[in-house]
Amino acid sequence: MAMRRLRCLVNVVVVSALLAACSATEAAPDSIVTRASDTGSLTIGIGVDQPGLAERTMDGNVVGFDADVARFVAAELGVPEGNITWKETLASEREKALASGEVDLVVAAYSVTERRQREVSFAGPYLEVGQDLLIHRNSTHLTDPAALAGHTVCSPTGSTSAAHVRKRFGDAVRLVEYPRVSECVTALLAQRVDAVATDDAILAGYVAENPELLRLAGHRWAVENYGIGLPKNDRDGQAAVNDAIRTMIDSGSWRASLERHLAPSGIEVYDPPEVGKL
Repeated sequence: MAMRRLRCLVNVVVVSALLAACSATEAAPDSIVTRASDTGSLTIGIGVDQPGLAERTMDGNVVGFDADVARFVAAELGVPEGNITWKETLASEREKALASGEVDLVVAAYSVTERRQREVSFAGPYLEVGQDLLIHRNSTHLTDPAALAGHTVCSPTGSTSAAHVRKRFGDAVRLVEYPRVSECVTALLAQRVDAVATDDAILAGYVAENPELLRLAGHRWAVENYGIGLPKNDRDGQAAVNDAIRTMIDSGSWRASLERHLAPSGIEVYDPPEVGKL
């Protein structure tokens, strides 16, 4: 009886391995699914200065909600955490990094837009966010975007936030752009700019780090969805990553990570968006 059970267990393991192998074999040769299967590794583009979403620690680790999503997706593709290469990918570099093969995936507060979809493929969405303003704690006159006229606002270079500011305010606002959100926050603390405009999920982390100095204006003036960027037309990769995101949501890991990393900053924890509906 024991020998029969052992044979059954071995058969289950073999069948599972064969199914995984078949799935990878059926994918296109240039898909990230094939690359993950063949090499057992992935290079993932991510932010490193976004508290709560993705931040590089002193020991070189990357922590946050985006980092958890990236790890979960990699694991579903058969890549263990130790075989992930993290690559800082700025907002202005994401499309180029995917097109050149510098990274396999981008999980970096990457808002899905029509323009970006012409250059890369997206899986997801995996998080809904809103545009908000980061201001000084004692600021009383910038609590509404309408009050920004005549002020200086900072946004990351190449971000949808900078595009929103240009479209909404035009020349009425002086827009300053830096490669990283952290540079905008430094400028705000040094009073070189009056506000930082970007996603509330990003800004809330800075409020949590500096509650005595900073706060959110609290007006969601545009809503966007974060997706995972893939090389253009990688349909097999897109389907596999979508399946991984659904598994993360259904398992409870998605909400657990969101509550661990973002809820403490005071941001409202929303329900997950519908995966595959971009």
